Amino acid sequence: MTRKYFGTDGVRGRVGETPITPDFVLRLGFAAGEVLARGKGGHERPAVLIGKDTRISGYMLEAALQAGFAAAGVDVMLSGPMPTPAIAYLTRALRLSAGIVISASHNPYDDNGIKFFSAQGGKLPDAVEAEIEAALERPLACRPSAELGKAKRLEDAAGRYIEFCKSTFPSSLDLRGLRIVVDCAHGAGYHVAPPVFHELGAEVIPIGVTPDGRNINERVGATHPKTLAAAVLQHRADLGIALDGDGDRLLMVDSEGRTYDGDQLLYVMARHRAARGALPGVVGTVMTNLALERALGTLGAPLARAKVGDRYVLELMQEKGWQLGGENSGHIICLDKHTTGDAIVAALQVLTALRTDGTTLERAAGALRLYPQVLKNVRLERGFEWQKSELIARARADAERRLGNRGRLLLRPSGTEPLLRVMVEGENAVEVEAVAADLADAVERSFSAAAKAA
Repeated sequence: MTRKYFGTDGVRGRVGETPITPDFVLRLGFAAGEVLARGKGGHERPAVLIGKDTRISGYMLEAALQAGFAAAGVDVMLSGPMPTPAIAYLTRALRLSAGIVISASHNPYDDNGIKFFSAQGGKLPDAVEAEIEAALERPLACRPSAELGKAKRLEDAAGRYIEFCKSTFPSSLDLRGLRIVVDCAHGAGYHVAPPVFHELGAEVIPIGVTPDGRNINERVGATHPKTLAAAVLQHRADLGIALDGDGDRLLMVDSEGRTYDGDQLLYVMARHRAARGALPGVVGTVMTNLALERALGTLGAPLARAKVGDRYVLELMQEKGWQLGGENSGHIICLDKHTTGDAIVAALQVLTALRTDGTTLERAAGALRLYPQVLKNVRLERGFEWQKSELIARARADAERRLGNRGRLLLRPSGTEPLLRVMVEGENAVEVEAVAADLADAVERSFSAAAKAA
């Protein structure tokens, strides 16, 4: 499907610039409401839940969305700041027509976005997104007064979600004796993540829990793990847990301040499940480290690679009927626990493995040694057909020959910028850096030659 507004994770952009403007978001709410209301018979009125992270623009966009849905005859429930996966859970638990999250995830505060969840707590099907985009092309209208939607606040949203998260941790275990630093990135998890771990018995030291509308993800959270590592060392904690601004991305830190990314955390979960005969396979992405693929092989579990994006990871998991998947960025999906990626739930799955096996994060992840990975971004003009370049093809073949079975490479265009991403990874760091430099240089020379010829 060719999308005009929807990307792989909803609609996103700079606040005040199309499409993240009050008038567009009003129209988006109305268009989505029209699509959701279609097919509802009798006096049944569709209802949606709207949540948001802590960005100051959330107030404005929430009001615009609410007005759009109400104009379309859809009732609205408002949760206030809540993690993205919380909205997915609550939408399903409350039997609502859809859930909407106002968030730009790990981006700075002056970006924002709108993402949708279906009634089942998953991403909206492509066909429904296409219907919404088609409805956006029609003039904004309004239902008769008697048919307008109403709005109310969901007062117990946080409590419901906290109990759900706790339910994904075995009742036979607890976290007593653990001192955990929890970094909420001044984001949507600031008031729910610390209580989850505290109520399971841990001593919790919360950081990144004073949002002011502008400090979300600012030198804190999963995108800035050095802050968490320093806090773990300062407080002599057993480990640290970092969420991103909307609570769907996870990184962890051990007692020595070492950071563990999504690939390493996936391995800890996979190893625990494989030991219990519950790991048919794991879904990663084209960026998943080769070392993880080989480590999973020793556990008897294949790795299937999806395109980058948790949407594609989830689709491949559902296609294969597998329960575990994720990205090295920290989006981890445990389909036997939740319908979408959830940093708190994922952290609890890691802690389940550690507590069950009586081990530490360092020891549990110790058998996995990630290969050095180099990523170079080469700027290109849009429309340059790099796939047809003989120079790039020769350089790629040479790079693959040099790496042999000691590594791999990937050429991937950016979905948002005029860049070609050159990724090389392998067992030898010096070799990987040299191969990546040569390959990136070949891409630049090919583009320069094409530009001169034009």
